[in-house]
Amino acid sequence: MHVVHITSVHPRDDIRIRVKECASLASRINQPVTLLVQDGKGPGEISSDNIKTVDIGSKSKNRILRIIIGSLRMWRALSAIKPSIVHFHDPELIPIGLALKLFGVKVIYDVHEDVPKQIQNKHWIPKILRGPVSSIFWAVEWIAVRIFDGIVAATPAIATRFPESKTITVQNFPILNELSNSNPEPMDKRPFDAAYVGVIGRHRGAIEMLQALDLVQKKYPLRLSLYGTYSPASLRNDLMTKSGWASVDDFGWVGRGTVARSLARARMGLVLFMPLPNHINSQPNKLFEYMSAGLPVIASDFPLWREIVEGAKCGLLVDPSDPVKIADAMVWILEHPQEAETMGNRGRKTVEEKYNWESEASKLVNLYNKLLPDK
Repeated sequence: MHVVHITSVHPRDDIRIRVKECASLASRINQPVTLLVQDGKGPGEISSDNIKTVDIGSKSKNRILRIIIGSLRMWRALSAIKPSIVHFHDPELIPIGLALKLFGVKVIYDVHEDVPKQIQNKHWIPKILRGPVSSIFWAVEWIAVRIFDGIVAATPAIATRFPESKTITVQNFPILNELSNSNPEPMDKRPFDAAYVGVIGRHRGAIEMLQALDLVQKKYPLRLSLYGTYSPASLRNDLMTKSGWASVDDFGWVGRGTVARSLARARMGLVLFMPLPNHINSQPNKLFEYMSAGLPVIASDFPLWREIVEGAKCGLLVDPSDPVKIADAMVWILEHPQEAETMGNRGRKTVEEKYNWESEASKLVNLYNKLLPDK
């Protein structure tokens, strides 16, 4: 039997796909696990955790060509592997999933986002077309999920959109101890540094973070460390024209070890998504990673996020569109290092007790045990 995860969009080291799901399955279901990616970095090897990575080629910069060429390459690679279960992670691969069902393959659709809502804010789709495109996708997805064998939703809110009988919720909670430090430096001894990890975009507060940083500079030499990629890539050039950019350290996409070391030296973690339909009920990985690393968070004041942050008493909530409020929160954390450290400790404890990957992995393994032919 052979299990294959496929993605035409995400990199081979994607946290949800590779570090959490594939690694957990490889260690618990006693079946070969292969990850097909389209990142152009060359063939992979069987790693220490028994996952083989296969690169089907580089992504085209043209989205339409990426989907067409990527799908053809995926189909060719899957035909050679002859998998028992295919677990796909991108909505553009729904046609591949449907085709695989015709050949008797078990198919799992991993839904990372509420795509119909997400389409409403895609900058590359003309505004006049976003509504119709969203409706068409909703209809296609509605039909497809009733044919697939399993749905893995990243949040409870996403799960409500799919048939309860075949849907499980596997949340992006941190792996215990991956980002924590057994002997962290006291908060008042750390450099004045705020951290942001993940995709950097306008809808994720990129402009407002720089504006707030510029305001804080009037009192404290706070720096902002960015660890991630830009969406779109041209956004970086726009941000470089902002006055706050002089206090930014742009590290790009880095490995998990670097993330852990970087968060261990920061004083706060930022997650300032704008109040868009796809954000309000989301559960961003970075929020829980900051908590896991013992960092106080400054987060958007959404009802669900308020429940998490206030429940753990691990940070401050702000209007993400108001740089003054963001700056005030930054200054408060800098001026109250003992209270900030207590917030961080409470967040880490909450992750250890509640928001961690171990329980989520068990749900995923249970689904596979039901679907594997020999179970």
